[in-house]
Amino acid sequence: MLWLTELGTRLKEARLSKGYSLDDLQEITKIQKRYLIGIEEGNYSIMPGTFYVRAFIKQYAEAVGLDPEEIFEQYKDEIPSHQTEEVAQSFSQSPTRKRLKTASPNKLMENLPKYVVALFIIIIIAVLWFFFSQRPSTEDESVTENGDSFEYEQTEVKTPPAKDNEEKGKEENSDKQPTTEADEEEQKDDEKTAQVISEGEVQPDGVSTVYKLSGTDKMLIRVEVLGDTWVSIRDANGNEQVEDRIYKQGEVVEHDSTANGYARIRLGFSNNAKVYVNGEEIKYVQDLSAQNIIIQFSEEQ
Repeated sequence: MLWLTELGTRLKEARLSKGYSLDDLQEITKIQKRYLIGIEEGNYSIMPGTFYVRAFIKQYAEAVGLDPEEIFEQYKDEIPSHQTEEVAQSFSQSPTRKRLKTASPNKLMENLPKYVVALFIIIIIAVLWFFFSQRPSTEDESVTENGDSFEYEQTEVKTPPAKDNEEKGKEENSDKQPTTEADEEEQKDDEKTAQVISEGEVQPDGVSTVYKLSGTDKMLIRVEVLGDTWVSIRDANGNEQVEDRIYKQGEVVEHDSTANGYARIRLGFSNNAKVYVNGEEIKYVQDLSAQNIIIQFSEEQ
């Protein structure tokens, strides 16, 4: 049996003071119960990796009202350092891959002067071709006869009369006019049917914010992940719509919730994610790490 560490004791006391059971905390943070027990007992060997140890402790602390930075500083001797062991192990296990990655840039740098010279030659050829193509095909000739000088000027192709150009321009404008009017009508229709997202309304549970969607008949949810964060999307009955898990930086979570008319988006680290509805970004009302963003069609539309 493992004994509680000082860090684990403090976290557990904060949890109990909030009146949370481990099951409650699992629902709030979406961290598996066995990992929460491991944090309280200081048993970090069951964690998926060093990164998740620090991430889970941070999320645990925020959920029970503690400052994560203060926790990391005060108990830095108990908490594993950030990814030090994992990075060292990764390099020791794949030296061949490292050599392959470094070899390619070196080869590119060796051939770079050749590429620069080739590019310079191509530019010179292009410039010369441009100047020669602009040179008149026949130059002015000067003929001297009996001491008198005669000049023969190059015959230039005359441009169409200005009148013809004006008539052509009028014809083009007349052709474009109906399209312009149609575009204006279409733009007015779009403005009438532009979607509206209400200001978020914080719910009594303190972690959920409801946004009403109107002026549209579709609800396309898009979550852009900027850093490791927990993301889940559920319908009004609590059914899972996308895979509930921690998503990595650069991943995008999308779901068409039009048929449901409702979407509850759970974010573990909300600052690491941006939520869009039909391409319009949702502005967070609450500055919480773990929170629920609820989107639903307005009853008035």
